[in-house]
Amino acid sequence: MGCSIDNSQKITPPASSFGLSQKLSDYWKLTKPEVNFLVVMSALAGFYLGASGPVHFKLLFNTLLGTLLVASGTATLNEYLERAHDARMRRTSNRPLPAGRLTAREALIFGLLLSAAGGIYLAWTANALASFLAILTLLSYLALYTPLKRRTPFCTLVGAVPGAMPPLIGWAAASGSLSFGAWVLFFMLFLWQFPHFTAIAWMYRHDYSRAGYLMLPPADHQGRFMATQVVGFSLLLIPISIIPALTGHTGQLYLFGALILGILFVYYGVRLAISRSNSVARRVLLASVIYLPLVYALMMLDKLPVY
Repeated sequence: MGCSIDNSQKITPPASSFGLSQKLSDYWKLTKPEVNFLVVMSALAGFYLGASGPVHFKLLFNTLLGTLLVASGTATLNEYLERAHDARMRRTSNRPLPAGRLTAREALIFGLLLSAAGGIYLAWTANALASFLAILTLLSYLALYTPLKRRTPFCTLVGAVPGAMPPLIGWAAASGSLSFGAWVLFFMLFLWQFPHFTAIAWMYRHDYSRAGYLMLPPADHQGRFMATQVVGFSLLLIPISIIPALTGHTGQLYLFGALILGILFVYYGVRLAISRSNSVARRVLLASVIYLPLVYALMMLDKLPVY
């Protein structure tokens, strides 16, 4: 004997439930959760290393939540500002705004609400310095970096500043000030962004060009600018990354771990500079997203009580 399913009796959700689900999914995509993971991770490292005593977990949670809200608002407002240009790129044309699944008004309101909520929440639950740094990150990203992407290939130099702010936000929330260790974390993340984003720019150089973005010099078809950025900044990252060990803030485990990870990162950067292929650029991108959390993890694991 067998049994069969009577499809005529099958209950399906109303069409409106699919519409709501898609709407919520699109709002979620506006916030760029894959980017926010790195933002929150960087703020976590800054908080942990900036705490002078035992970690205050409630304050940590509030700091990460506030930072996440501001970062989500920044990403949403960035997509609002760039919606027309995103429509010209294959990799972004299906985003909620260029695809027409959300209106510009909806994105603008959502982004403003998230940003304001995050800034107020940080000021209320952490301190004014953390809130100020978060709002400064948002303003510099949207008012400086975003328009410069269509004007100069040196936009990454400007964009790397707000991109490196999350550790400062975490550190400020934990300690109420910014000391030398906070700026070491800032410069580490600042340098890391160049090989990371340059690899992306090389992979999608034709897409960016079609949308009018000058992430790379238009005339540099041989990739000399890309090769210099990837290798040069990954090399600079090595001496900066070992400063915490040299100043006694971390131990030998971190020192050797950071050196090994840094050398491997440079290795992939050199391979890209030689081959200048999209496949190797993808490996550099993967190496970058592995490098950062591992360095942060080693730093937190091997933190000495000097902080």
